[in-house]
Amino acid sequence: MHTPNPSRGMLIFDLDGTLTIPVLDFDAMRAEANLPPGPILESLASLEGEQRERALDVVHAHEEQAARHSQLQPGAKETLSILRKRGWPIGILTRNAQQWANIILDAHGIDVDLMYGREVEPTKPSPEPILKMCAELGCVSQQSWMIGDHMMDIECGRAAGCHTVLMVGDGDVPSRAGEADHVIRLLDELVAIVGRPDGSSV
Repeated sequence: MHTPNPSRGMLIFDLDGTLTIPVLDFDAMRAEANLPPGPILESLASLEGEQRERALDVVHAHEEQAARHSQLQPGAKETLSILRKRGWPIGILTRNAQQWANIILDAHGIDVDLMYGREVEPTKPSPEPILKMCAELGCVSQQSWMIGDHMMDIECGRAAGCHTVLMVGDGDVPSRAGEADHVIRLLDELVAIVGRPDGSSV
């Protein structure tokens, strides 16, 4: 791990629905895997043996299909390029399996400094993966940003002490959106929001 630089932050992105256009049908996934309403990973954790393995196979099949047919959000690649040129370390924190997340990044030619899939536990909304990411790259969470399309991302970022950005795309703004520091519809709006990694403005 790097020695933390108290003036250096990083940008941490969710993947599905944030950098990519959301295509996962969670209701269909739950129905096929015979899972109850609510977060899928937490439901999987409550299962054991063959029942868990069958449900996990369903989840992996859906994630693989989504990964192989993924499309980036408008301006995603260009926005990441601009932010990296400013000196921002870029991380991805996803509850997807890392193997499918890697397929997405490879397919679209996206380079990041660090990515954690659900194999790094505990997963979001725990702040621990953000703190681990920052420690690994020598950044501090208080100067970092968590960008995601779900309130779970905002809860995770806030708990870690990060600035937070809720990506809503062309959807409805959720009732809890005010818990995020910023709400955006397009990723390129980040360019004017986050400044530089040392905290200075552009």
